[in-house]
Amino acid sequence: MDNNYYIYIATNKLNSVFYTGVTNNLLNRANQHKEKIHKNSFTAKYNIDKIVYYEYYSNINDALEREKQIKASNRENKLKLIRNINPDWKDLLIESE
Repeated sequence: MDNNYYIYIATNKLNSVFYTGVTNNLLNRANQHKEKIHKNSFTAKYNIDKIVYYEYYSNINDALEREKQIKASNRENKLKLIRNINPDWKDLLIESE
């Protein structure tokens, strides 16, 4: 099944905690994090509220495999990914509006 899928790395205002996820609606998912829709979630607990990195996939299996790779990587590798495309740590969804 083909569609639009995104893996993403989100963080808090201090850029101190990372969350890696996959979604088929990046803007909606970012808003869920910002609005703390899931009150007891990891993202709500650590105030994850901005998307600093994402990749697009047309196949869910490819997206899920990439999500696993990123989740398994260490912090330094995640920092490299983010700094490569977003050296100023901007919220990419706000910047693209």
